[in-house]
Amino acid sequence: MASIGFIGVGNMGGPMAINLVKAGHQVKVFDLSAELVQQVVAQGAQRAATVQDAACDVDVLISMLPSGQIVEDLYIHQTGLLDHINPRTLVIDCSTIAPENAINLAQAAKVKDIVTLDAPVSGGVGGAKAGTLTFIVGGDKSAFEKAEPILRNMGKSVFHAGNHGAGQMAKICNNMLLAVHMIGTAEALQLGVDNGLDPQVLSQIMLQSSGRNWSLELYNPYPGVMPNVPASNNYDGGFQTNLMNKDLGLALEAALKSQSSTPMGYLAKSLYGLHGRKGFGKKDFSSIQKMFEKD
Repeated sequence: MASIGFIGVGNMGGPMAINLVKAGHQVKVFDLSAELVQQVVAQGAQRAATVQDAACDVDVLISMLPSGQIVEDLYIHQTGLLDHINPRTLVIDCSTIAPENAINLAQAAKVKDIVTLDAPVSGGVGGAKAGTLTFIVGGDKSAFEKAEPILRNMGKSVFHAGNHGAGQMAKICNNMLLAVHMIGTAEALQLGVDNGLDPQVLSQIMLQSSGRNWSLELYNPYPGVMPNVPASNNYDGGFQTNLMNKDLGLALEAALKSQSSTPMGYLAKSLYGLHGRKGFGKKDFSSIQKMFEKD
């Protein structure tokens, strides 16, 4: 079993850290929220007094943070955590950030003989709690092989996407597609309801037809159709609209740099931006269903 430091134990990081504890690892955690830390400590983790403490004398350091700027500030700039990490410690950043942020971290770490991986996740809060996340990893193959057993304690699928930044790029592409088919699913369901169809019956029909997709099958956005999803819990929990907006912004930045054509991505970003401004920023992204309701 490994000694693991974990920085950032919010909606995603908390359940991930708890699953590491359940797997038998020695885990010490840090977060700016003492309440969030306590929830993980109650499950058997140790409390780290500072980020430096979390990074001290561990085999692996994992971070799950809100943005690329925060990641760079933590490791490179304001906090300079890389100065406090032993070269034997493998750093795995699971935040969803721009590929450039991941590359910057890897390059800064390499100067100090520290190895990093970018390993963003897919699967949402439910997947984090159930230990069924998908990890999309960028970095050296040898480091990936070292990290894979630990990542499998938190998820069921682990992919090596390529070099540093590749994990982030693959995650960005995935989330852009997720946003697009969630919007399409919500639009189709509302069209059926507006014309007298039962949303549950329509969902069953589409699940057995060519319209079948992940949003429809596992994360239905129409209230009451599927239990244990945010749509049936007033759209609370899950993956916030604000976070989807952030990820779509990363996708559009990447598209501009590569001169890629992403018209559906641009439309999804516009719709989710509007949806967030209407007060749904902290609701699950499937709440886009509300945009199509008749006034």
